[in-house]
Amino acid sequence: MTQPSLIKETSKRLLSVDAFRALNMLCMIFINDLSGVKGIPYWMDHAKRMQDTMGFADTIFPGFLFIVGLSIPLAINRKLQKGESFGAISFSILSRSFALLVMGFLHVNLESYSSTSALPEYVWEILITIAFFLIWLDYPEALDKIKRYVLIGAGWAILIVMAILYKGVDRHGEIHGLRPEWWGILGIIGWSYLVCASVYFLAKGNFMAIIIAFVVFMGFNIVDHGLHLKINIIGIYDGSAISLVMAGIVISLWYARIAATGYNARLWILLFLAGCAAIALGFLIRPYTEGISKIRSTPAWIFICIGISILVFEVMVYLVDYKGKKNWFSVIWPAGTATLTCYLIPYLQVGFYNMFHFHYPAFLNYGWGGFFRSWAVAFIVVIIGGLLAKRHLKLKI
Repeated sequence: MTQPSLIKETSKRLLSVDAFRALNMLCMIFINDLSGVKGIPYWMDHAKRMQDTMGFADTIFPGFLFIVGLSIPLAINRKLQKGESFGAISFSILSRSFALLVMGFLHVNLESYSSTSALPEYVWEILITIAFFLIWLDYPEALDKIKRYVLIGAGWAILIVMAILYKGVDRHGEIHGLRPEWWGILGIIGWSYLVCASVYFLAKGNFMAIIIAFVVFMGFNIVDHGLHLKINIIGIYDGSAISLVMAGIVISLWYARIAATGYNARLWILLFLAGCAAIALGFLIRPYTEGISKIRSTPAWIFICIGISILVFEVMVYLVDYKGKKNWFSVIWPAGTATLTCYLIPYLQVGFYNMFHFHYPAFLNYGWGGFFRSWAVAFIVVIIGGLLAKRHLKLKI
C-alpha cells in the first residue's frame, strides 16, 4: 500500500510536468501542421511503416503518453489527500476515459468522411468540435446550473445529430456509418489512461506492483513483435501505448523517492542513467523485434522513446523545479494547463480554412517556409488557448 508520506510527495503538483506537457503539445501541434508541408528534412517527419528508423515526429506522441503516466500518481494522490471516496475517484477515471474515447472515435471517422453526407465535412468537423467544448467545458462555479445543463445537453444533442447524419466510405467505395477503424490519438490516450490509472488506483500505488504491471505490458509487446503474433486486444492493442503510460507512472513514483532527499548529484545521475539505459535497451532489442517503428509500435521504438522522455523530464525538473525558470515557458504554458483545448483548436482552424477556401501561399507549403509557418501556427494556437482559458473557455475532463 502507498505510504502516507509517499502520497504526500506524489500529490504535489510538479511544474516541470506542466512545462514538459506544454513543450510536447506545442511540438504536437507543430508536427500535425507540418504534415501538409512538402520538402522537409526526412528526419523531421514520421518514418514510413516498413522503415527501421524513427524521426522527430515519432517521439512526440509517445512523449505525451509518458507524461500522462507522470501525472497519474500526482492527480490520484491529490484526490486521496482531499479524502475523495473510492467511488468518486473511480467515476473520475471512467468519465475522463469515456470523454477521450468519444472524441477520439469521432475524430477517426473524419478520415473516411463521405462527400455523400448531408453536411460538408468541414461543417461536421466544426460542429462536433463545438459540441466537445459545450459538453466538457470547465464551466465556472458561478454559472447557473440550469444554464450549464442546457449547454451540456445542447452539446450532446449536436453529437447525436452528427452521428445520425454521418456517412463514411471505405476503400472499396462502400458507404458505412460511424465505426472505429482505430481509436485515434485521443482514443488511444483514453484506453491507456483507463487501464493504467485503474491499475495504479487498485494497486494503491504499490511501487513493486506498478513495476510488475509495466513488465507485463511491455512483455506483451515484446512477445507480440518478437514472435509475430499480431494480437490486438481492445484498449490494449499490442501493449505499446499502455507500456509508455506505465513507464511514466514508474518514473513518477521513483522520482518522488529519490527527490525526497533533495536535488543532488544522485538524482541527476540516476535519471540520466535511466534514460540512457532505456535507449540502449531499445537498440539492443532492435534486431529481434522488427526494428524501430512508430507505426508498428515496436519494442525498440518504445524503449527509445521512454529513454528520451526520461531525459527531457530530467531537463524540465532541473530548469523549472530546481532552477525556478518557469518564466522561460510562460508563452507556451497554456499548452501544459489547457492542453486539450489547444489540441482541439486546430480542428476548428482546419474546418474554417476549408469553409472559406483559405490556402497558404505556395512558399509557406514547402521547405523552410512551411517549417516556420508550422511553428507560427503552433505558437498562435497555444496563445489562443491561453486567451480562451482566461475567459473560462477551457476543457476539463
